[in-house]
Amino acid sequence: MHWSEEIAQRIIARNPNKNEYVCAAGISPSGSVHIGNFRDVATSLMVVKALQKQGKRAKLLFSWDEFDRCRKIPANVQAKVGSDYDKYIGCPYVDIPDPWGCHENYAKHFEEEFLNAMKQFGIELDCRYQGEMYRSGAYREDILESLRKRGEIFEVLDSFKTKDLSKSEEERRAEHDAEKAAYSPVSIFCPVCHTDFTTVTSLSEDCTEADYVCRCGHKGHFNFLTDTNCKLGWKVDWAMRWRHEGVDFEPGGKDHAAPTGSYSNSKVISREIFGFEPPLFQGYEFIGIKGMTGKMSSSSGLNLTPETLLKLYQPEIILWLYSKTDPTKAFDFCFDDGILRQYFEFDKMLTDSREGRASEAVEDILYNCRIEGREVETVPMSLLVQLGSIVNFNVPMLETVFEKIGTPYKAEQFADRLDRAKFWLEQCAPDQVNRLRSTRNWEIYEGMTEQEKETIRLLHAYIAKGGYTLDELNAELYAIPKAVYGTEMTDKELKGLQGTFFRNVYKLLIDKEKGPRLYLFLYAIEPEKYVGLLDFSYPQTDAEKAADAPAEEAVEKTVEEVREADPVQPVKPEVTIEDFEKLDLRVCKILKAETVRKSHSCLKLTLSDGLGERVIMSSIKESYSPEELIGKKIIVIANLKPNRICNINSQGMLLAATNNACGCKVIFVDDAVPEGTAIH
Repeated sequence: MHWSEEIAQRIIARNPNKNEYVCAAGISPSGSVHIGNFRDVATSLMVVKALQKQGKRAKLLFSWDEFDRCRKIPANVQAKVGSDYDKYIGCPYVDIPDPWGCHENYAKHFEEEFLNAMKQFGIELDCRYQGEMYRSGAYREDILESLRKRGEIFEVLDSFKTKDLSKSEEERRAEHDAEKAAYSPVSIFCPVCHTDFTTVTSLSEDCTEADYVCRCGHKGHFNFLTDTNCKLGWKVDWAMRWRHEGVDFEPGGKDHAAPTGSYSNSKVISREIFGFEPPLFQGYEFIGIKGMTGKMSSSSGLNLTPETLLKLYQPEIILWLYSKTDPTKAFDFCFDDGILRQYFEFDKMLTDSREGRASEAVEDILYNCRIEGREVETVPMSLLVQLGSIVNFNVPMLETVFEKIGTPYKAEQFADRLDRAKFWLEQCAPDQVNRLRSTRNWEIYEGMTEQEKETIRLLHAYIAKGGYTLDELNAELYAIPKAVYGTEMTDKELKGLQGTFFRNVYKLLIDKEKGPRLYLFLYAIEPEKYVGLLDFSYPQTDAEKAADAPAEEAVEKTVEEVREADPVQPVKPEVTIEDFEKLDLRVCKILKAETVRKSHSCLKLTLSDGLGERVIMSSIKESYSPEELIGKKIIVIANLKPNRICNINSQGMLLAATNNACGCKVIFVDDAVPEGTAIH
């Protein structure tokens, strides 16, 4: 039985005749809502589905705790506004301006960000906005009840506190009585500074009126019968809302489930103060991130939102990860190649279900992952990653490749995954991008044994001859080492030689020791694009020698304070507009800038050109450090014939001005210009 169905049965057993069950979740919009908070929503969502599956009416009630006080300004907000927002600490989120100015307040900005992502999951949320609830007077009677029972509430909360055993019983009692006399379950927001740094100085006998003083110096009078700018403390507020909404189930992080955690406090308050049996509670483990550092949290700025994850994962797979994992167990979202294994496992489950082979447990997991109006196509994510980078994610070419390898997927079948494959490859695993070399790799070839060279010669001859099928090519790749080394060897020895052969081929073609499955790779790509890289029957050319030559030692120059400008050169011969249009000048963004061990003058720049990534080598090392280049936008000649520099395939040239007066100055482009924009 699925974990959600077990919870649903317990809910029904507690109140079998209820007309509609309420499963709650809630988030404070302190910043971008991270994927760890989403477990609140996913857990309740799946319990709602389990209740409905058993023929019961149920709804997912979602509370925006926007009336919570601001405790800390998140890193991404600080980056936008600096320390200016520190003045809003202590204010409710609904009273803080939107830092970006696009919503009516701070809370609405992050609420809309999250709700837009929820639409992609097909999740219907019955939202409660706590700023509206409090200020409408909806909780007025609950607040008055809490004030009248403030002594009892204090005793409940105090019972969960750790006692200071260094003090005598008499000292602890005196401290307890003083705190109890000063305790108020309600915080009043100051009308002057809008914070809750207020202290109630007196309360009327019927608890309807209070005098208070604020840290800012303001003194005021508050009438709980007419004024609404106040809020119950969290543990009281939570219990009060359970009763107000008739909540049957609510999950929460494992910290809430601790013996002294919020739920432990609130469930006693619910029973003893509000006379309401607290909802069934399910504590859950936190979510991990594999392949990325930094603790997820809204306040730290190292948060990972559902919107961000949807650039990597289809919504069904995110739901699947939550569905297949018991709430008490952790799981990881993967930024490394673990994501490819997750896609594979999901596809296998889905295929088994569609073909009638899935177990009941698998069907229960998948029940929670289906989104109305969407149909998942199980095009292998690993193939999209491997083959997509080879054809630069060109859709028609990718269709041709799939046709050639016997899996004729069409664009509409892989469209939902293709951008996610590209995003993962470029943002999370750029080292796995596969690009063919432009010249033969003589350094690798000359380091081979004569027998290893013979395997390459045989492969070149086979590819050049052509006329083979995919299966025949696969068989030939395993047969070549046998033909060269003979059959008098153990299976282990043969596998080792075959592995060496495969690694040599990868290194000659893509400068790596591994890549896409070799027979698919060689069959999918047009042979004329790579067969020459396997042909070492003629000597190394001058161009290849120049590309592979180590960089010369840079000559040290004495930098003078004032340098004379170079003479202005005459204008070069005229060209036509047709000549100019042959140049593909485009805006590129610098993703990475690295020094190169063999070069004293060049930096290796990894660029985004609007279509994908490219690498260029540029002799600007003396003028710029890598750190000051990352994130800048430049102009690149994108269709310049590639050149090997320090054994690196340089795919273009950036535009820069060089003059004795100023040295080398790269031409930077305004950050507002999108990557890939053509220069006319």
